[in-house]
Amino acid sequence: MNLLQGTLDLLVLRTLQTGPLHGWAISERIQQISQDVLQVNQGSLYPALHRLEHQGWIKAESGISELGRRARFYRLTPSGRRQLETETADWSRLTAAIGRILNQA
Repeated sequence: MNLLQGTLDLLVLRTLQTGPLHGWAISERIQQISQDVLQVNQGSLYPALHRLEHQGWIKAESGISELGRRARFYRLTPSGRRQLETETADWSRLTAAIGRILNQA
């Protein structure tokens, strides 16, 4: 399923709210929670991670994955937490408005 522009950023921020994850784990978590409706390919995920890091909303640190490989782990920054709150509120207003339009009799 194609995502609206900006939606991937919101999903990544929300996924990182529970704690640091490496890129592949972020992708897997989004797919798992969406019950396989959303599948984030690496070609979309890593540019989003770099964009979010550039904005100061996430920070990357080196670590070791569960498979024993070196990986970059991403975590939310305080600024990222505030951005997540803002984007979540905006998303709720948008989806409510679209829902009203789709459900009008």
